[in-house]
Amino acid sequence: MNESTPRKRLSREESQAQTRARLIDTAQQLFVTNGYGGTSIRDIADRAGYSQGAFYSNFASKEEVLLELLRGHMEAEGAQLSKILDSEGHAPEQIFEELQTWAATLNHDADWCMMSIELQLHANRSPTFATKYQAVWDAHRGRLGGVVGKLFAALGRTPPADPEELAAAFMALTHGLALQSMGARPDPSGRLILVFLRGLIASAGLASVTR
Repeated sequence: MNESTPRKRLSREESQAQTRARLIDTAQQLFVTNGYGGTSIRDIADRAGYSQGAFYSNFASKEEVLLELLRGHMEAEGAQLSKILDSEGHAPEQIFEELQTWAATLNHDADWCMMSIELQLHANRSPTFATKYQAVWDAHRGRLGGVVGKLFAALGRTPPADPEELAAAFMALTHGLALQSMGARPDPSGRLILVFLRGLIASAGLASVTR
């Protein structure tokens, strides 16, 4: 007797989300392998197992997929860091231990390192894309600035500069280390980010207490 359980029928929304996710994953693989310019919409649709019509039902252009990859990566990173800082009752060393665990995985995704290059190259070539690209970066900088501000507040320290400026500096440092360390194992990026962060905090003044 066959006791296999029939597959649950996906709703229209679930099916579309699955299609969209598969197109995004496939696009990333092809952008990494062939470059953004060397990948067509037909390539993405064919490799993912869909028609070009299915692609256009989810994305207006190839650029939109590229932006979605950037947005998804940055939102995931921001959520991870916010979760660490939103944990109540953590002592400073607990916070640093969790940051250390997060930093240990920083830039370990070789595909994402390649994607960051493709994103920057295309932004340099397309003024229209560059504007949208910058908007995503600005939003991410704002989120990370909030995280930086929370970190200094939790440690009772005053940030030595505007938290968003510090966030931008760490973003640039992370990006630069990723490009320099491509292929290096172990990748030193996460460790160095924490070294700089600890140094900033150690040199920061104590926050004033309002009574």
